[in-house]
Amino acid sequence: MTRTWVEGAAAAGWLNRERTIARPGFNRWLVPPAALAIHLSIGMAYGFSVFWLPMGRLLPYSPHCHVGFLAELTANDCNWTVPSLTPIFETFIALLGLSAAVFGGWVERVGPRASGFVAAVCWGGGLLIGAGGVAIHQLWLVFLGVGVIGGIGQGLGYITPVTTLIRWFPDRRGMATGFAIMGYGGGAMIGSPLAVWLMDRFSGAGSPGVAAALAVMGGIYFMAMSMGAFGFRVLPSHRPQAAPVKTGHMITLRNVHFDQAWKTPQFWLLWTVLCANVTAGIALISMASPMFQDVFGARLAGLPRGVDADMTQVAEIAAAAAGLVGLISLFNSLGRLFWASMSDHVGRKMTYAVFLALGAALFACLPTLAHLGVAVAFVGAVCLIIAMYGGGYSTLPAYLADIFGTRFVGAIHGRVLTAWSVAGVVGPALIASLRQAQLQAGLPKTQAYDVTLYLMAGLLVVGFVCNLLVRPVADTHFLEDLATPDAAPTCEVGIVAREDHLGVLGALAWLAVGVPFLIGLYIALQGAAVLL
Repeated sequence: MTRTWVEGAAAAGWLNRERTIARPGFNRWLVPPAALAIHLSIGMAYGFSVFWLPMGRLLPYSPHCHVGFLAELTANDCNWTVPSLTPIFETFIALLGLSAAVFGGWVERVGPRASGFVAAVCWGGGLLIGAGGVAIHQLWLVFLGVGVIGGIGQGLGYITPVTTLIRWFPDRRGMATGFAIMGYGGGAMIGSPLAVWLMDRFSGAGSPGVAAALAVMGGIYFMAMSMGAFGFRVLPSHRPQAAPVKTGHMITLRNVHFDQAWKTPQFWLLWTVLCANVTAGIALISMASPMFQDVFGARLAGLPRGVDADMTQVAEIAAAAAGLVGLISLFNSLGRLFWASMSDHVGRKMTYAVFLALGAALFACLPTLAHLGVAVAFVGAVCLIIAMYGGGYSTLPAYLADIFGTRFVGAIHGRVLTAWSVAGVVGPALIASLRQAQLQAGLPKTQAYDVTLYLMAGLLVVGFVCNLLVRPVADTHFLEDLATPDAAPTCEVGIVAREDHLGVLGALAWLAVGVPFLIGLYIALQGAAVLL
């Protein structure tokens, strides 16, 4: 097969996979901060909504566009509408799953350094191109940069650390991938406040500072992701594990090729599980703030039911809803580490069974809690649901490694992530359309979400059933010759990496990802405190 230009460059220089092979005694705890540097950067995807309103008032003395979406892509004499901007999010989420599926095998071949660097070029460069589109007021260029090129960077960056982490932590697969994917959930806690601060810093003369903010963030993310990519180390092919691997009924020591994996029922069962979990979770995330305000309304400002709020109280209600969004970001992030780590002890199948069943029960309870006006219980249920939504992402790579083996788990994971692409479009559209239908039918806002919430509970029940049906893969699907290059052994013995001393470089690496995360955590908790 003809190599791509990236593979050629990788073979010739610092991106060469051979240059990333760890030396004996390498501390495996240096790998998670490299993964976090990438995931904390691309995790800004969840916080991109902070740009929508400022991007809709770039031209201070111009009206909003009313020329249709296609004409709006090239219009430069009117302000963009929010409905024309939000598909940017759907675009890069869809491209995340598609690019992860298409390039999964390539990521396995070239290694995490090369794929991580390309992810940095695409995500950072995509934001820079988007900044250019904002500067010259061309929406199509924003879609190309942030949506398409940035979406490819999202997909490559998301799957890059998976195989590497799983091989370094075969004894704690869930915890290892949970660390990295926790970063994706927490990226918005850092990126959203940073974006708001930058826009405020660069605003002036009628400009909201969006272009400069996007450009600076593109440069920051490119640097952070590049450092993460160059921080990766892989195990020698003849020593594929860094510690004894756990074994069990649902953990294989063999490997299924990624071209064979999608032909198994296990692949499609797990695809459906992810799609159901993500559809329900992302639907709730997309409408959390307006739903909270519609359901509880003036009661959030201490007013009795049916009493209208004044302007000051409306601001209090909006602040309370923003606090819920902050809590959601927090639980989305921490839930990824918690559930993935727990799966190392109780098993992946049991972990999914617990949070799918509990999630379905909580979704079914939300309408009752809303009608009773119990805001604290409602918020608690939403936060637990989002924690389990995040856990579905972080536990998945370890689940796939258990079922299909570790050799091709990155490529298999990429193909399963197409479920995210589907859910990322279906979930928000479904809850928005059902809400509108309920309102048009004459239902009050406090009841407009009931059908949707019950439907989401049903989706999680479907996911629960599919998870119960997962069994070990049949012998016919496993590779026969484990000595071939495409089926390098990925189990049994290997070097035991030292864990007693990180050194100065290790401490700096953890500080580089830990300090921003803690700052974002503090800001999220400050916002959530408004709810109290």
